[in-house]
Amino acid sequence: MALFSMDLNSLRDLFIDELRDLYDAENQITEALPKLIEKTTYPQLKSALQEHLQVTRGQIRRLEQIFSRLNEKPTGESCKGMKGLIKEGDDMASRDGSEAAIDAGIISAAQRVEHYEMAGYGTVRTYADLLGEKEFANLLQQTLDEEKEADVKLTEIAKTINVQAKAA
Repeated sequence: MALFSMDLNSLRDLFIDELRDLYDAENQITEALPKLIEKTTYPQLKSALQEHLQVTRGQIRRLEQIFSRLNEKPTGESCKGMKGLIKEGDDMASRDGSEAAIDAGIISAAQRVEHYEMAGYGTVRTYADLLGEKEFANLLQQTLDEEKEADVKLTEIAKTINVQAKAA
């Protein structure tokens, strides 16, 4: 729920609203990832999640650049969708059982987060294009590319972990 609701009278208003939602989502991710990293046992997965935590911090800085250039505050939205996805990941990581099965579940949860972000960044990148904000569109495309790269990396890691989980 938004801490304050702004009227949506234009695509620019929607653009700012969606950017705030993504900003909150990225901040939630930076808080949640260390817990998943701690629970993960597969070294490649742990490394990929640690790397993505650093990438996420860079994505937050990019969003802050955009907000600064728009003369807007980045805060004000609470991303309910990300809260739910993170809760599912936390629930998965706190379960007992086979390490491989839990790691496979963590990958599943992480990929849901990546897909949610890809949808959001693809949308705001398109809005930026339509608004003639090519510099913003390029920054948002960079983040979208990073999210896609993370998803591909998780898929590759899952090919090994899923086999181990099946054998458990």
